[in-house]
Order: sequence, then structure tokens, then C-alpha cells
Amino acid sequence: MSLLFAPRKNDLLFSGSKGVSSKMVSECCLHGWVRIVASGKESIVAVALEPLTASISEEITLAELRHLKYLDLSQNDFGGSRFPKFIGSFKQLRYLNLSYAGFQGIIPPYIGNLSNLKVLDLSWNDDMSWTFGLSSLEHLDLSWVDLGGAKNMGMVLYNLPSLKELSLHGCGLSNAHLGPFLNSSRILPNIKHLDLGFNSFKGPLPGFFRNMTSLAFLDLSKFNLSLAWNFANVLNMIPSLSELHLSLCMLSNIQHLDLSWNSIEGIFPSVFSNMSSLRVLDLSRNMLHSSVPIMANLLELDLSVNQFKNIEDVGIWRQCHLKTLATYGNPFEIERIDPPQNVSECSQYALERLDLSGCLNGTIPEAFGRLTNLRHLDLSMSSLTGPIPESLGRLRFLEVLDLHDNQLNGSIPESFGNLAALESLYLQSNHLTGPIPTSLGRLVSLQAIRLSSNLLNGTIPVSIGQLAKLKYLDISDNSLEGVVSEAHFANLSMLEHLDASSNTKLAFNVSREWIPPFQLYGLDLSSCNLTNGLPQWLRNQFLLSELVLSNASISGPLPRWLRKMPVIDFLDLSHNKLSGPLTNLPEIGLALILANNIFNESIPRSLCRWTHLEYLDLSRNRLTGKIPKCLQNLKLLETMIFSSNLLSGVIPSYIANNHSSLYWLTLNGNNFTGEIPQGLGNLRALRVLDVGDNQLFGNIPHWIGEKLTNLMVLKLHRNNFTGEIPESLCKMSKLQILDVAHNNFTGIIPHCLRELNFLSILF
Repeated sequence: MSLLFAPRKNDLLFSGSKGVSSKMVSECCLHGWVRIVASGKESIVAVALEPLTASISEEITLAELRHLKYLDLSQNDFGGSRFPKFIGSFKQLRYLNLSYAGFQGIIPPYIGNLSNLKVLDLSWNDDMSWTFGLSSLEHLDLSWVDLGGAKNMGMVLYNLPSLKELSLHGCGLSNAHLGPFLNSSRILPNIKHLDLGFNSFKGPLPGFFRNMTSLAFLDLSKFNLSLAWNFANVLNMIPSLSELHLSLCMLSNIQHLDLSWNSIEGIFPSVFSNMSSLRVLDLSRNMLHSSVPIMANLLELDLSVNQFKNIEDVGIWRQCHLKTLATYGNPFEIERIDPPQNVSECSQYALERLDLSGCLNGTIPEAFGRLTNLRHLDLSMSSLTGPIPESLGRLRFLEVLDLHDNQLNGSIPESFGNLAALESLYLQSNHLTGPIPTSLGRLVSLQAIRLSSNLLNGTIPVSIGQLAKLKYLDISDNSLEGVVSEAHFANLSMLEHLDASSNTKLAFNVSREWIPPFQLYGLDLSSCNLTNGLPQWLRNQFLLSELVLSNASISGPLPRWLRKMPVIDFLDLSHNKLSGPLTNLPEIGLALILANNIFNESIPRSLCRWTHLEYLDLSRNRLTGKIPKCLQNLKLLETMIFSSNLLSGVIPSYIANNHSSLYWLTLNGNNFTGEIPQGLGNLRALRVLDVGDNQLFGNIPHWIGEKLTNLMVLKLHRNNFTGEIPESLCKMSKLQILDVAHNNFTGIIPHCLRELNFLSILF
């Protein structure tokens, strides 16, 4: 016999080199005892019997070793004998290894008496109730134990809370054994190592994997993954998994494989080339590079957000049968994306969806015109330059063309009028020049046109009015000119959003009696010229949610019909010459912006009914009177801008009532008097407070620095404040602008204010 485990220095138990026969060992164990060389049986805490044993000098039975903590009888041949009963009496036993020892029969229930056991290995050795009571067990190895007919499998899965390693490798288990526990949240909460390999599992993976947040090792060898439709979803929910075994898993039958977000790095895995059944492969958000092989049966391939540097490596010109290819977010370095001369090209491409957004530079190649089956082409958010090639007009099946956010120049190709199937055209945020092509009026399937933020000029073609399916038209931020009339909207019965803003030479001139064929949700005509004032046709728009008509040359009082309109969530009429009282406003849902007009009289109490209002800007008008007390009803208000009016009286404390979310309060440029009310200290979320250019007096309250600790801007300039600047202002660590100029302060500026980072101080 020889030592395998010695917990303490004086635990060296055995010595010798000459072995005894396996027959002798077997005979000894049949009687429940083994002869070992030792002295002082009370001190023996570890016994390890190797297959080749030594000569014997003293007989001691194992049953007498009451203090035994470690027993290893593994890899011996005990001739098919049953488990020794005396093992159940080792109350202090922490480690028991009977693997590959030739025991047969059921696992005896008295093993459950070993309450201190942490490691149990019964490999190759069936009511599972014997596990009851093993609450300290951390390692259980039942590899190759036939558990096909075992009862109470739940005892293993539920009653071992300390278990960290479990091996059920080759135990003859099937779905029936796990059926009642597939989605349980109480199974093996602390498991780190789980071996379920070489059983007869098939179908979806058990849902309990989602709760094994500490699992690092998982063996699913011989699991029939061809039926595991939730394979990727479940594995993606095991955040700590570092080792996965999938041998003999019938991967050859998998049709859809998602391995995204897995930090797979290096060359493209060759195993996928042999998976002839594979139709969809998602390897996005990994760290792959090198060339992608041809997979003739693959239909969809997603390689987005990897480390490919050469666009040819993803096989864009070689994957003849591929229908969907996505490679957005790769750091392609080469500027040429034409097919190389030495690469054989497809006689016909099956590609229907190509997404190369966020990774291209150089010019768009004419070769894209050969991808004649394309339905969706996305080259957006890249560094593409030069003109849009006329060859794209040959893509007669194209439904979506997205080139937005590039540096493309030149004009919009007239050939786009041939894209009969086109539904969405996104060309915004480029440097495109010239007019909008008249040929776009032939695209009867078109639903969305976005041409904003370019350099387009000329008039808007009347043919646009023939796009009966058009829902979204955005031509904003260009240099378009001329007059827009009823003819431009003749058949736009489906139009929902119209944005023509920031075209300063564009005028809208429709008759007062015109009734449009559409019902808009959003309209933005800011910085255009509305020659007839506030458009009369708006009174027939019953779905309008956003209306922006700022800087649109509108003058005069608000018409009475305006207040009869349904609720408008966002209304911006700023920078016009609107006048009179605010009595004809419609109900506003979220934001009202009336800045830079010449409205007069007092703030109407009707505003107080708009309890969902979040943004209110009445600045730069001629409003008079006091702030109505009922504004405290606007509990959701985040921004209140009343600056540059003729408001008077004291700043009311109730302005802070129920406004726990108020971030922005500007009352500057009015006629307010008195002191800053202490109630403003309740506005703990306040970022900007501007009460400058009024007639306020008194000291700067010390509570400003103690309570308004989130302030970034504090402006108290041009008032009649006196006394010293309080040092409590130094507690506002987020403060970036402090303006206290033109007051009557005494004393010195607190030194601590000058030490605040990023602070701009005006005294």
C-alpha cells in the first residue's frame, strides 16, 4: 500500500513496494475489512488503497477507523461485491472515492448518513434518496453509474445546495429524468462544473441553465442539438461559461446557429464548412478575421462587428447562393470594393439583403448594379465619397436603399426612377447637390423619402404629388426654392409626416379653402415662408401630434379655430410675429414653445389644466402680471422659461410645489422684486437657475449651496443683492457657471469658489 492523500504531516500511513493479488484484496473487502500497515488506529484519518498493495505487518479493519476523513478505494477490482456497510459509520468522512472499484448493486441509503461529506465519486459502480442529508456535499461524480431506472432524481437536483461539481456522464439518462425540472429556478444554484455528456437527451435545452449563473464547465456531448431550437438563447444566458464540450452532438443537422456575442477570435472556424445542413449562421459581435470559406447551402450570414479588414474576406463576390449578408461595423481598410480580377465571379447572384453600414470608404462600385436580386441595400454611416452610380438604377427588385450619413456628392441619379419596387429611400446627411429628380414620381411603391441635410436646390417636382403610398417625406435642411402648391400633394392620401424645414427660399402657398387629402401626425415647416399666415388647412388635421412652424413669417393673433383642435403633444410657434393674448391655444400634451413673439397680457390660467406638460417656453414676449399659482398643478414640468417678459411681483414659493423633477428655471429679464424665496430650495433636481436682470434684493441665501447641489448654472446678475457671497456655494460641486455681476456685494470673494473645477465666475 502507498499514500495518495496526507492531510497532515503525521498522516503518512503506508509504505512498501511488493504487491498482493487482486484476489486477496477482493476477499478482504468481501468481509468488510482490509489489512493495512499502520500503528495507532485512533490517529488514522486517511486511507488510500492503490491497485498494487504492499506487504502486510499488522491487521486493522477499516470499520475501526472512526475518525476517518478521507477514503480512496478507486481503481481496484472488488469482484462485483456490494458496498461495505461500515462506510455509513464514518461520520467525519469528507472524501469518498469508490470509482472504478468494481462494486455492484444499488447505492445504499446509509451513504446519506455522511453529513460532512464534501466529495463523493462513485463512477462505474438506484433509488436516489440516499443523497438526502448530504447538505455539505460539493463534489458528486456518478459517471457511468446506470441511473436509467433510478427514482427520485429530484433528490440530486434539489437537495444538494452546496454542490459545485456534478458528473452524470454516461448514466443512461433521458428527457424523462429531467422533465419535471426543465424550468425550475431552484436546481443546483451554486454549480460550477456540470457534466451531462453521453446520455440520451434531445430536443430543447433545459430552461434551468438560465439560473446557473456560476457555471463555468458544461459537457453536453452526444446531446442531439439538431432539435435544440433554443440552443444559443440558453447558452447566452450563462455569463460565466468558459468551457463547453459538444462532441457527437449531431451538429450536422443544425439549420440555424447563433453564436453572436461570444468573443470568438482568430480565423473563421472550419467546422462550419462541413455543416451541410446549415442555412443561417450568426457570428456577429465576435473578433473574427481572415477569409470566409464558401458554404454553398448557407442562405444567411451575419459577420457584423468583427475584425475583418478586407471586404473580400467576407466573400461578397464569391458567395453566389447567399441571400443575406451583414458585415456592418467591421474596420475595412481597403478603399476598393470592386471584385478582384483574380477571383471568379458568380454568373448570377442570389443576394437579396446586403448590409455594409458603418464600415466602407471610397466610392460605391458600379459592380453593385450586378446584384440584380437585391431587395435591401444598406451602405449607411460610412465614409463613402463620390457620386451615386447610375448602375444602382438597375436593381429592379430593390425595396430599401439606405445611403444616409456618408460624404456622397453629385446629384441624385435620374435612373432611380426605374426602381419600381422601391419603398424606402434614405439619402440624408450627405453632400448631394442639384434638384430632386422628377423621375421619383414614378416610384408608385415609395413609402418613405429622406433627403434632409444635403445641398439640394431647385424646385420640388410636382410629380412627388403622385406617390399615393408615401407616408414620410423629409426634405429639410437643403436649399430648395420656389412655391409649394396643392398640386404637390394631389394624391398623397397616405402622408403622415412632412418635414420641409430649413429651406429659407421655399414658400407654401395654398388657398384658404384647400382641404388636404391626408391626415398628418407630424408637420415641420420652420424657416419656410408661410405667406398666408397660420395655415387654415390645419383645422382639418385631427391626428396632429407635432406641429413646428417656428421662424415661418407668421404674424397676427392666434385664430379662434386653433383652440378647437385636438390635443397637440408638441407645438412650436417661436420666432414669429404672433401677437395678442394666449387665449386661443389648443390643449398641449408635452411641450409648448412660443418664444420670440409679441404676445401680451398675462399668463392664462388655462395652461394649468395641461397636467402632462413637461416643457414650457414663453420667453421674449411682452407678458405681464404675476405667475399664476395654479402652475403648481403641472407636476411633470421639467423646464420653465419665462425670461425677457414684463412679469412682476415676487417670485412665488409655490413655483416649487409639486415640481420635484424641475431641471430648468429661467425668470431673468423681468420685473420681479423681493428676495429669493426659500421654497426654491425644494427643487433638488434643478440644473439651471437664472433670476438675473430683475429687481431682487437681500442676501444670497446660504441654502442655495446646501440644497441645490445639482446646479450647473446659477445666474444672479443685475439685481440689488447685498452682503457677502456665502461660502456655502462651494458645496455645489457640479457648478460650471456662476454670474453675480452688477450687484452690491461687500467683503471678499470666497477663495473656495476659485478652486472649483470648470467654474466660470462673473463678478
